[in-house]
Amino acid sequence: MTGCETFYDVIRRQGISRRSFVKFCTLTAAAMGLGEAHAGTIARALETKPRIPVLWLHGLECTCCSESFIRSAHPSAKDVVLSMISLDYTDTPMAAAGHRAEAILEEIRHEYRGNYIAAIEGNPPLDEDGMHCITGGRPFVDKLEEVCADAKAVISRGSSASWGWVQAARPNPTRATPVDTVVTDQAVIEVPGCPPIAEVMTGVITYIVTFDPLPTLDAQGRPQMFYSQRVHDKCYRRPHFDAGQFAESFDDAGARKGYCLYKVGCRGPTTDNACSTVRWNDGVSSPIQSGHGCVGCSEEGFRDQGPFDERLAHVGAFGVEANADRIGFAAAGAVTARIAVHAEASAVERMVHKPNGVAEDKNLASLDGGPR
Repeated sequence: MTGCETFYDVIRRQGISRRSFVKFCTLTAAAMGLGEAHAGTIARALETKPRIPVLWLHGLECTCCSESFIRSAHPSAKDVVLSMISLDYTDTPMAAAGHRAEAILEEIRHEYRGNYIAAIEGNPPLDEDGMHCITGGRPFVDKLEEVCADAKAVISRGSSASWGWVQAARPNPTRATPVDTVVTDQAVIEVPGCPPIAEVMTGVITYIVTFDPLPTLDAQGRPQMFYSQRVHDKCYRRPHFDAGQFAESFDDAGARKGYCLYKVGCRGPTTDNACSTVRWNDGVSSPIQSGHGCVGCSEEGFRDQGPFDERLAHVGAFGVEANADRIGFAAAGAVTARIAVHAEASAVERMVHKPNGVAEDKNLASLDGGPR
């Protein structure tokens, strides 16, 4: 790793134009929910600041977080890994192995003490002194404590690292635990999701590289720029929810028409995530758009809140707490009532403008109790 080299130095050496660089900064600012003016701030930071080392550790997991990360589009994973940061250690794609790989980890940890990012994917099991997850010949929990102690920032990547996920679900025989249970001497940036959206992870790294301070976090330690609104709030099916149009099963006519999936278990009203706005696979789709309700994977303890095809009870959102079965009838009744009021008002207006107030026909005359 060349510690004095900046992101801009690298991409210019790769033949990337200034125009493409500016476009990259603009798209990155948009992905982070920042204003257009911040594109210049990002550009200046990437032109002047050295690439930051990243040590990416893997504990108990399924590696879906890495699979999601490599599909990032704005910025691309290639731009992040090869140019913006210096990904010096990661168990999965790195070329080095065995003693050489562990030597790189120790070298970076000591040479860049306090100036590297520790990105954690998966979680540490604590039972039997951590022997249920061994990496580099020793318990993962020991490596986790050492690497995070000297890090500039710690990012829990995915629900396994953030909440423990399926490994920590009942009965949790290995005592798998979230990263922040072990790392307690500094703030841990939670980036939950199973997997999290690729651009969320690249956005968080870009923010740290650009602005130095950690991003503003919510009460659960998640970056507010990506976890400040419910999936339900910007869901493209939301108009159907408001209209009382629900799919009763995954294969009924309502589901085929794109009706709201709340009644078949969608957790969108109780889940904070950017799925409805950033979406997946270069912004093409999201789980709800693909036909399945949100399972709330970015929320703590969601794995023990299934089954995921049963609707939630007592959700504090418009209409839901009143009983979803009645919303459609209430909406239809409200429309009928408005039509009736409009018809009556029109009839009265015609009577007022008719000479001597005589009704135009016997149907309108019945509005005031019959002819006089």
